[in-house]
Amino acid sequence: MSPPETSPDLESSITTSDLYESDFYAWVQQQAKFLRARQWHHIDLPNLIEEIESLGKQQRQELRSRLSVLLGHLLKWQFQPQQRSRSWLAALRVQRRDILRLLNENPSLKPYLEEALTDAYANGRDLAMGETNLPEAIFPLACPYSLAGIFAEDFYPGEPSDLLKG
Repeated sequence: MSPPETSPDLESSITTSDLYESDFYAWVQQQAKFLRARQWHHIDLPNLIEEIESLGKQQRQELRSRLSVLLGHLLKWQFQPQQRSRSWLAALRVQRRDILRLLNENPSLKPYLEEALTDAYANGRDLAMGETNLPEAIFPLACPYSLAGIFAEDFYPGEPSDLLKG
């Protein structure tokens, strides 16, 4: 049994900021209707501004998160070569493609890359330590890879691997 269908009433007695706190989805739908109808006086401007700003923050967080995973896999690839697998290779390729797509879709994130790299490396290092059980001292404190290398399709640090042939 599906829930009864309701649509937010544009002239509801509930204030938009109350709706924002009690039913975010309904608030979003209501704000979209107000925008489409150009009913500017009904727009919940403070909360709408907050949500738009958070969308930008989410893109930055996604970049850091994907970089963390990529860097963790690069470290594992380099420092635990005996455990390399097609799964690791696929993870490296997927993360590279997804990060490059994110940067192409959001070019204004590119100036943030150096800062994101610094934050992401600490997380990637922790991921690699946790997944390899290798001593912390093995992993460099600062990222040993250049941005160009990180995103290069043919960059796989450490000793050569048969997984990269054919």
